[in-house]
Amino acid sequence: MNILLVSANIEQMDTPVQPLGLARVAAATREAGHEVVLVDLKSEAEPRAVLEEVVTGFRPGVIGISVRNIDDQVMATPTFLLDQAKEVVALCRDLSGAPIVLGGAGYSIFPESALDYLQADMGIQGEGEAVFPALIEALASGGDPSKVPGLCLPGVGVRQERIFTHELDAFPLPDVSLMCSSAQKDEEPWIPVQTRRGCPLKCSYCSTPAIEGTVIRQHSPDVIVEWIRRWVAEGFEQFFFVDNVFNLPLSYAKKLCRKLINRRLDIRWWSIVYPKEVDEELVGLMAKAGCLQVGLGFESGSEPILRSLNKGFTVDEVRKVSELFAEHAIQRMGFLLLGGPGETKGSVEESFDVADSLNLDLLRVTTGVRIYPDTPLAERAVDEGVISPRCDLLHPCFYLAKELEDWLPQTVREWKATRSYPVVCSG
Repeated sequence: MNILLVSANIEQMDTPVQPLGLARVAAATREAGHEVVLVDLKSEAEPRAVLEEVVTGFRPGVIGISVRNIDDQVMATPTFLLDQAKEVVALCRDLSGAPIVLGGAGYSIFPESALDYLQADMGIQGEGEAVFPALIEALASGGDPSKVPGLCLPGVGVRQERIFTHELDAFPLPDVSLMCSSAQKDEEPWIPVQTRRGCPLKCSYCSTPAIEGTVIRQHSPDVIVEWIRRWVAEGFEQFFFVDNVFNLPLSYAKKLCRKLINRRLDIRWWSIVYPKEVDEELVGLMAKAGCLQVGLGFESGSEPILRSLNKGFTVDEVRKVSELFAEHAIQRMGFLLLGGPGETKGSVEESFDVADSLNLDLLRVTTGVRIYPDTPLAERAVDEGVISPRCDLLHPCFYLAKELEDWLPQTVREWKATRSYPVVCSG
């Protein structure tokens, strides 16, 4: 069967993101024997014209549309991004009678409400590599698609619970050609690399469990390093590890770095690091393997707020980890998340003081916390009357401690203006 896969994300927020997840689905679909065309609308000057040409010329039997982002998570002026995807769905509907299937990280958080809003035929919550080829087989043979794990149907919802494949090496990594043309159109492309899925940390506001589950699952480091080598052979040298946290498990992160060092690939990369479970050996290996920058999601400089967010580290641990990376000349980008449950003027001032003390290369400050379904934050927001129990949260809703509503945004702006290091604010 001819299968068209479309990345509906056209946003260029921060670093342009290559459609790694969709390319992985494409690789699994090809391995199952189907002809696949992948269209990355972000990289096209005329997205509508390109889509029209491909749909009419390729004549797909199934169209898969990836939904990466629901909104931009900016509380003051939120941008709802699903309208872009809705236009893509409507255009495909006009051009073809093929079933339209949704997927992607953003979709997996809101399988029923996003399906209803976008008016597609069905959607897959979870790992598309595992079930999209099975769905195609069911559609081609006239079988019952509702038996596919994680499949959501209009008015029915998800009947069979989604699956999380334990061995990620069971999924083929996409051939470089699937993403290469898109990456070449970026001025300074950073190639995404995913080595692990799942996060056991259970931060009170985080949507990762809805996307990847809570059990860490890993690719073999040899498989990952070989995939990076293929990109290097095509002339690419900048990578970012999209793993939720790079340093968990610690032993895996060290092994991966050693493999990169041994292959002498001469690459540059960055990753997100949990400010705990970091030692000098790991940081030294990261530096030697080509790491230029890490993101430190410490979120707060107040111990009570860290506990409220269900963070498993302390302010002292944040300081020690930050110092280790500074000693090895790895740049540090910090993140503050202000306004969550229990936040006070005093705790905000504590966070500012800690941020100043870290001597960061860049700090990103977010005011207000996006509320996602099935999180402790959502439960608290309902209990406090911030949101209705019936709210599906598809359209962005935020938690901001009530007593800080007027004070915090202005205070953040004033504080930013007096810093001697770069500070980027949102919210």
